[in-house]
Amino acid sequence: MAAHALTERELRAWRTSFRMLELLRTRLEQQLQASSGLSNADYTVLALLSEAPGGRLRVYELGRAAGWEKSRLHHQLTRMGTRGLAARERCGSRGMYAVITEKGRTALEEAAPGHAREVRRLFVDRLTPEELDRFADLAGTVLDHLRADDQAP
Repeated sequence: MAAHALTERELRAWRTSFRMLELLRTRLEQQLQASSGLSNADYTVLALLSEAPGGRLRVYELGRAAGWEKSRLHHQLTRMGTRGLAARERCGSRGMYAVITEKGRTALEEAAPGHAREVRRLFVDRLTPEELDRFADLAGTVLDHLRADDQAP
C-alpha cells in the first residue's frame, strides 16, 4: 500500500486542484441558478447545441462532447424537454438528434453574459495571461491522458 501512497507534494497538488474545481463548479452553478434558473448541466447542453450546425447534434455526439454517460444525458434531455429548452428529433430509423429550441436559445443568450462575467471574476481575472496559458496547457495534458485512458482496451 505504501508504494501507492501520494507524497505531500502530490497530495497538495491533487487536493488543491480538486477543491478549486469543486468550489468553482458550485459558485458558477449558484450564479446560473440565481440569475437565469439554469443549472450548469442545462447551460452545458445549451452551449454545445448552440455551437452545432443547425443547433442540433446526434445524442451520442452530444454525450461525447459533454463527457457524460448515456443515462445522465437521457435524464438531462428529458428535464430540458419538459421545460421547452431542448427537444429530441428522430434521425433515421434508430438515431436521435438533440436540438436547441427557441426558448433554449433565448435562455442561453440571457444567461451567457452573467455566466461569462462570473467566470472572469472567479477565474480569468485571478491569473495573468501567461498563467492562463500555462493552466490551459497543464489541464490539456491531464485531459489528453484521460481521453487516451478512455480509449484503452
